[in-house]
Order: sequence, then structure tokens, then C-alpha cells
Amino acid sequence: MSKLDPTKMKDWEIAEKAAESMKTVYQLGEELGLEKAEVLPYGHYVGKLDFAAILERLKSRPDGKYIEVTAITPTPLGEGKSTTSMGLVEGLGRLGKKVIGAIRQPSSGPTFNIKGSAAGGGLSQCIPLTEFSLGLTGDIDAITNAHNLAMVALTSRIQHEFNSSDAFMASKGLKRLDIDPRNLAVGWTIDFCAQALREITIGLGGKMDGFMMRSGFQITVSSELMAILAVATDLADLRERIGKMVVAYSKSGQPVSTGDLEVDGAMTALMSRAINPNLMQTIEGQPVLVHAGPFANIAIGQSSIIADRVGLKLADYLVTESGFGADIGFEKFWNLKCRFSGLTPHCSVIVATVRALKMHGGGPKVVPGKPLDKAYTEENVGLVEKGVENLLAHIETVKKSGISPVVCINHFYTDSDAEVAAVRKAVEAIGACAVVSKHWEHGGEGAEALAEAVVAACETKPNFKFLYENELPVKEKINRIATQVYGADGVSYSAVAEEKIKQIEADDEVKKFGCCMVKTHLSLSHDPTAKCRPKGWTLPVRDVLTYRGAKFVVPVAGDIKLMPGTASDAAFRKVDVDVKTGKVKGLF
Repeated sequence: MSKLDPTKMKDWEIAEKAAESMKTVYQLGEELGLEKAEVLPYGHYVGKLDFAAILERLKSRPDGKYIEVTAITPTPLGEGKSTTSMGLVEGLGRLGKKVIGAIRQPSSGPTFNIKGSAAGGGLSQCIPLTEFSLGLTGDIDAITNAHNLAMVALTSRIQHEFNSSDAFMASKGLKRLDIDPRNLAVGWTIDFCAQALREITIGLGGKMDGFMMRSGFQITVSSELMAILAVATDLADLRERIGKMVVAYSKSGQPVSTGDLEVDGAMTALMSRAINPNLMQTIEGQPVLVHAGPFANIAIGQSSIIADRVGLKLADYLVTESGFGADIGFEKFWNLKCRFSGLTPHCSVIVATVRALKMHGGGPKVVPGKPLDKAYTEENVGLVEKGVENLLAHIETVKKSGISPVVCINHFYTDSDAEVAAVRKAVEAIGACAVVSKHWEHGGEGAEALAEAVVAACETKPNFKFLYENELPVKEKINRIATQVYGADGVSYSAVAEEKIKQIEADDEVKKFGCCMVKTHLSLSHDPTAKCRPKGWTLPVRDVLTYRGAKFVVPVAGDIKLMPGTASDAAFRKVDVDVKTGKVKGLF
């Protein structure tokens, strides 16, 4: 990889060149000690793993060290968590450690919009990039189809109940569910940022064309089914959770589930292959498990529990990534994923960039698709010192879990020594560890110092504890997250949210669910324009959703939507195919 210069090459060009020396999935499997039948190939360089067979065979093997990667509040361009995760895996590999990475599958929404793929960057990438970015082995398609099959069953049932007598329904073996078409719990899914589909009307035409009602789409990665894939522990658990997913309510207010519609079995069948994690590799040949892809601002933001369990059995170190900042991704890893999995992390890495700290310190607005202001490429220690408060807030959040974090200063070649020194000084002043890492430019060699710091951190046994117990009232759970993680003074509730919380507290099962907050990732607060560490504000909760299958209560804070929009200068404009070679170009 020394011949590849990320300062002169695009990420997709580096990935394409690196792909020329990739290991096959069978080579990766042999190095991991897998049996041939446990590797399910999808071509030469991508495969799935038979997780159930692996976990059964290795059930007596002790787990490796569990490392989580999170970040500060990012700029709209991101702060390089995936790049750092891949760099750390490469760095641990250079230290001779048996290591595996675990990351999420990218959604087609950001891939073809502004952010691009999530394979990492420079010399710290997950490859092959094209397969990674363009559907992989079909997991997201399976979730989309399973979710929409539930909607087909629901809308069909509404139509038939409306047009049919009780006797006819009984003759078909159907119980009348008396579904209220004005009170549906979900809409349809598509894995693109399609703002035109947020609010739609369906069933136009005659009575054979469906029941006319309002509906809409959400992006697939925000769906409850994606959350279920992320937290399921095995096929039986997946099947049970899918059957509990609520899609509507009856006219008397009773929940109507996929089990009531008798579509849960077919939905599970569509997802039965998606439950196996995907096997890929870093540019330097270390194995990477890619599984599940929920966003962190509108979903749980974690790769799957299954991938983590497999990785911990196969390696001495597992590096798993959480979405966006520690206020969102780490908080959900801490209080949801770890609670469901029963796994305890040994270390958390907080990724920070000088660029983002300058933004939080009052630097010019960062706009995707537009050149960065020179304030971000020229030395300005004052902006860094002002913005470091955002980083300190995230360090405090991680410490509340009982973990001592390692701060990774994700080095850009435009960063000055004085700017980096200002970050290290502030971090070390509160007793935390900060390491400069140059993995983007130098791959594993540039991440060796970070890897050494992480290895050392993993030797200290964490005093891991949750932020809240599930027995607490819903409002108290929300309040703890808002005040102790986001830094709010308190929480306010809309009338809709108040009524839904009242209903949740009356349900002995649902009231014990954990909270999966929906909030902007661009600020510690609900306001994406409020940078650094906002003070003197209240978190407004406007709605509260219930995911009975995933076992989440989902408070929705601020003005955030489950279907993002596509920008005018979208990434799809740059993607094409070389018609002579068939190779895809322009992904990033």
C-alpha cells in the first residue's frame, strides 16, 4: 500500500487498486480458523458466515477484547469513524494482534446523496468498495421487501374487511381486526432519500384498487425491521420479534401486529439469509464483518449483536463502530445494544478532528459539496481551543458508562502541530488519553500508536454500568439521557407525546423498554445549528413511537424526519461504469 497516495488519489481509485491483491473469502476464513462449510461465498471476495454453526462450535472459547468506536459531534462531512475503525483494525494487525472489525452496511440514501459510502477513506478502507456500496449481499433489499410485505398484508386486509361480510371473512379463516385506516403505525420503506414520498395518498381508483388513505415512506435503515436485525441474537429471536411488530391500531385502540396479519412467517423467510453477517476485509487484509445498517440519529445506529458475538469468538480484539457522536451512537450502544447482548466493552475510542473542533469553536459554516473555508485548512489555534468543549462533553458521556476512553485525533495533513497540541492539552487536563493517528494517509502504520493505546486501555477492567434501569418511568429515562448526555436543563412534551407516554406507562411490558432517541446528529441539542456545548435549553419531545418487536420506546425530539431528502448536487451524478471493463467508478 506504500505506493498509494491518498493525497493524490480518490478513495475509489485507492480501493480499486487495492482490490487487485485482495484475499478470497476462503483465505480469510482459513486465517480465522473457520470450517469451509461455515463460509457462504457470494463471489470470490464477499461472503456470509453461518453464525449459528460458528457460535455453537466455539461456545466454550473465551471472548476477545471488545472495542467500540464513537466520535464528537460531526460536521456535515463526517469525522472519519469508519476510516478510524478500519485504521485501528489495520494498526492492531500490524502489532500482530488477531483482530476483526464490525461495521454497518451503508444505505443507498447517503451513498447516492451527499455523504457517500461508509467504507472508510484513504488507506483505511473496507473493500471491495463497489460491492460494499451497491447492495452487498442483499440484506437491505430483504428488509425493504419484508417491511413492504407487511404493508401489503395490512392494506389488503383493510380493503377486504371494508368490502366483505363477517361470513365471508370467516369462510377464509380470517378474524376481523377492525383496523383503523387513520391510525397506522408504519408506512412503506425505500432505501433512498426520497422526500417526495414522505406524505402520499394511496388507494386511488375503485374499490378493487385498495382503500384510500394517507400513507408515506421512511428510509429502510430507519425501519423497525432494521433495528430488529441489529439486536436479534438468533433466528428464533428474529422470528419472535418480527411477529410482535405493530403496524396499525384497531378502532378501539388495540395494536395490530404482523402476527395478527399472519405475515410474520413470510417476513422472516425473506430475512432468513440476511441474519448471517457478511465477511469482507480492510485494504491491508484484516477481516471485517458488515451487518445491519441503522442510522444513529433516527434509529439504533449499530452493527449487529450477531456480528459482534461472532467476532469476539474468532479474534482477540473486535473493533465495532457506533453511528455519529457519543451522544447518539455511544449512548445507544451503551444502554440498548449492550443490554440486549450482555456484552461488556473494554474500551471506547472517541474520534475527533481539528476541522470539527474549529467549527464548534465558531468557525464558518461547513456545507457539503462546497469548498471548505480556509479557516479549516490554515492554522487557527483559538478556534480549536473554543471548540474543544464539545469533545470534553463526549468524554464525560463515555466516562459515565464506567469506561476510560481513548481520544483519537484523526489527523488531516492540513492540521498544524500547535492545533493538535491544543487538543491533547485539553484532553489530558481532564485525565483522558489522546493519540494522534494518521491512518488515512499511512494505513496501519499510521495507526500503530492508536492501536498501542487501545491495547493498554483494554487491560483495565471497566466498571461498566447503565445510565438507567428499565424499571424507571419513561419520562425519567428520557430525562437522564437529555440532562446527563445531551446537557439539557430538562424536557418538554407535546400533547401527543404526553398521551402516548400515558399509554406506554399503562402497558406493563412496553414501559420497561429502553429509549432509542430520535435527534439530530449535528448538535448535542435538538437544534442542528447549536454547536459546541449548548447551555440553557430544553429538549422538546414532539412524539413517542413504540417498537414492540425491537423492544424500544422511541422519543422523537425536534424537527427530524424518518425520510431524509436528496440534495441538488447528489453523489449519484459522479457514479458511472467503465463500459470497457465493467468497473464502477466515482464512489466515495
